[in-house]
Amino acid sequence: MRLSAGTSSRLGASWDGRGTNFALFSANAQKVELCLFEGQGRKELERIELPERTEDVWHGYLNDVSPGQLYGYRVHGPYAPEQGHRFNAHKLLLDPYAKRTAGRLVWSDAHFAYRTGSPREDLSFDRRDNARGMPKAVVVDETFNWGRREIVRPNIPWEDTIIYEAHVKGLTQNREDVSPGLRGTYGGLSSPAMIDHLKRLGVTMIELLPVHGLIDDRTLVEKKLSNYWGYNTLSFFAPEPRYTQDNPLDAFRTTVARLHDAGIEVMLDVVYNHTAEGNHMGPTLSFRGIDNASYYWLMKDNPRFYDDFTGCGSSVNLTHPRVLQMVMDSLRYWVEVCHVDGFRFDLATTLARGPDGFDRNSAFLTAVRQDPVLASVKMVAEPWDLGMGGYQVGAFPSQWSEWNDRYRSAMRRYWSGEGSLIGEVSSRMTGSSDVFNHDGRTPRAGINHITVHDGFTLADLFSYNEKHNAANREDNRDGSSDNLSNNCGHEGPTDDPAITALRRQLRKNQLACLLLAQGLPLILAGDEVGNTQNGNNNAYCQDNEIGWVDWGNLNREGDDFTDFIGHMSELRKRFPQIRSRRWLDGRRADGSYGVLWLTPAAEEMTQQDWNFPEGRFLAYVLGPAEEGQAPVFIVLNAAPEAIAFNLPKMPEYSNWEQVLNTADAKQTTASFAFAADIEAPPRSVLAFAGSA
Repeated sequence: MRLSAGTSSRLGASWDGRGTNFALFSANAQKVELCLFEGQGRKELERIELPERTEDVWHGYLNDVSPGQLYGYRVHGPYAPEQGHRFNAHKLLLDPYAKRTAGRLVWSDAHFAYRTGSPREDLSFDRRDNARGMPKAVVVDETFNWGRREIVRPNIPWEDTIIYEAHVKGLTQNREDVSPGLRGTYGGLSSPAMIDHLKRLGVTMIELLPVHGLIDDRTLVEKKLSNYWGYNTLSFFAPEPRYTQDNPLDAFRTTVARLHDAGIEVMLDVVYNHTAEGNHMGPTLSFRGIDNASYYWLMKDNPRFYDDFTGCGSSVNLTHPRVLQMVMDSLRYWVEVCHVDGFRFDLATTLARGPDGFDRNSAFLTAVRQDPVLASVKMVAEPWDLGMGGYQVGAFPSQWSEWNDRYRSAMRRYWSGEGSLIGEVSSRMTGSSDVFNHDGRTPRAGINHITVHDGFTLADLFSYNEKHNAANREDNRDGSSDNLSNNCGHEGPTDDPAITALRRQLRKNQLACLLLAQGLPLILAGDEVGNTQNGNNNAYCQDNEIGWVDWGNLNREGDDFTDFIGHMSELRKRFPQIRSRRWLDGRRADGSYGVLWLTPAAEEMTQQDWNFPEGRFLAYVLGPAEEGQAPVFIVLNAAPEAIAFNLPKMPEYSNWEQVLNTADAKQTTASFAFAADIEAPPRSVLAFAGSA
C-alpha cells in the first residue's frame, strides 16, 4: 500500500530510506490534509488526508516520497476567533518541523484567514487559496559527512569565552578579502579571511543573529525594506535559505565544521517568544492555522485577542506541553544535527512565563535544566520582555548566563563623563555580584556588553546624542531615545582632530574595560573598525550599507582596533584572575585578597573615599589566582584631566610592568618601581602586572 498509518512518535517529515512519515500536532483540528507539490512549488499535485490521529498527532506514511519533495498542510476545524480557533483549510500552512523550505513568501491578501477590509475584520472568513505565494516545506535527508568533526568540538570553558555578535550577511557583504561569491553567505562566515580576523581578535565564539527560517513583514516589503535582522521566525528548524545558493542545511553545517576546525564555537540567537504571524490581524501561515489555541497565549476573558509580552503582537505559549516539545526538539536538533554550541534566547522572560508571570521553575526552564543534550551547550538569556514583571536580570537558574544591561548602562554613563559612579563601576568591573551572586551562580552569569545589534554601534555611541532613524520610514519614532551616548561636542561626522581623537580614545576605553571586566565579554561585529550606522539605532530593516559592516577602516592606522582587542584578549589569557571562576573577596585573614580598592595614594579605600563627590578615578588590584602568579593593578580615569597616583606598595613585588595604556597608541611597554608616583592620562585605562 502506498499510504499507511505510520507513527506519531516523531513530528515533522521523517525519511527512513524507503519512504517518509508525516506527523503534525493539532489538538483542535477535525481533519489534516497533506499537500504535495511539484519541484517548483507552483502546482499542487495531490491532497492526502492523514489517516490516523494518536494523542492529538495526525500522521501517515507514504512509501513513494523521498528527499526533495515539497509539501504543506491544510488543516480543517472551526473558524471561531471569539473562541480562539482560526482554522481555514483554504490556507496552505508550513510544517512547524520543516527542516528546509523552498520559495519565499509572496505577499497578497490571500494569506489572511479573514476578508481584509471587511467591516467584521478578523471575524470574517476568506476562501481564497494562498498556496502559490507560500514557501513550501521540503523533505530532507539529514545525513551529513562530518568526518572527524563528528566528535571534535572546541568546548571552550565558560570563563575563557569571548563572544562576537554578527549578522550572517552583514558581516561579510562589504568584506573585500572574502571571495565575491561567498560575501553575505554562510560560507563567508568561515572563509579564510574571516577566520583569520576572528583569531586576531581572540574571539572564541561567534553569535549569529537569527538564522531560523523567516519572512519579511508586509509593511516593510511595501516600503521596499526587509526584516534584515531576522527576528520574524516562521520555521524553528530550517536554516534561512537567503544566505546561500546551495542546500541551506548543508551550507550551514559546513560553516559550523570549518569554524570548529579553527577553534571557534557557534551560538545562535533564537526567537521562540513570538512568530511571524503577529497579532489577531496577522496572516495565517503556520501555527495559527494549525492550532491557534494551543500555540499562542490568548486572553483568558477574550480569546479572540492575544496576550502580547513581546511587542510583536503575540506570544508563544510554552506552558502547553506540545509547544514546549517543539521548542525543545528544535534546540536538540540544532545541537545534534547541526553541532551548534549554544543559544542566546531573545526575550527569554516570555519563555519562562506561567499563569502568574515569570517563573524560575517554569516548564521551559525545568526542561532545559534536565535535558542531557542541552547540558553540553551554553545557554544565554536576554532576561526581559515587555510584559508585566518582564525585567528579570539575575533571576535565571545557575545553568544560564544573561545579558547584563547593568554593565552596559553604568559603563556608558561613566565614559560619557558622568561622575559619582565609581561604586557602581566597581561592581560592574568585578562581575556584578550584586545581581548574580546567589544560588551557586558564578561571574560567568553576566554577559557584559556595551553595544549589540540593537542600538548605536560603538562609533555612533560617541558621535551622536540623538537617534537618526529616518531611513526606517517611521518618522524617527522607532528605536530608543535613551542611549546614554556622548557626541563629544558635535553631532555626526567631523573633521575636527580633537573631537576625532577623543572619540577614538573613548571607544578604546570601552573595549579595554569590556575585556578587563569579570564576566564574559560580548563584542559587536564592526566595533573594532569604527563601523557606523550613521546614527541609526534600530537598523532592523536596513539590508544595505547602513546595516552591513563597513570594513573601510580595516588596517587604517588610528581607526582599526583589531590588534588592540587581540592584545586585550591575550591579557585575559595571561592573567586568570581577570576571568575568575569565583567571586572576588577583599582582604582575608591570612593577608591574601581577591581584590583591593585603592585611593590615588595607594591606600585601601574607606567609605569616605567611595563617596568622593563627582569621583571619576577608580583603581584596584586583582590578587594572584594561584601561587606564583602576578597581581594585576587596573586604573580607570574618566576625568578630563590627568590624575597623579602611586603604584601599590607591595614589598613582594619590586616592579610593576605596564601592560596597557589606552592613551598610548603604540602600547609602549614600561617598567615602574615599587610605589612609583605616575600619572593617569585624561580619560584613560591603565593596567600593570607585578613582578619580583
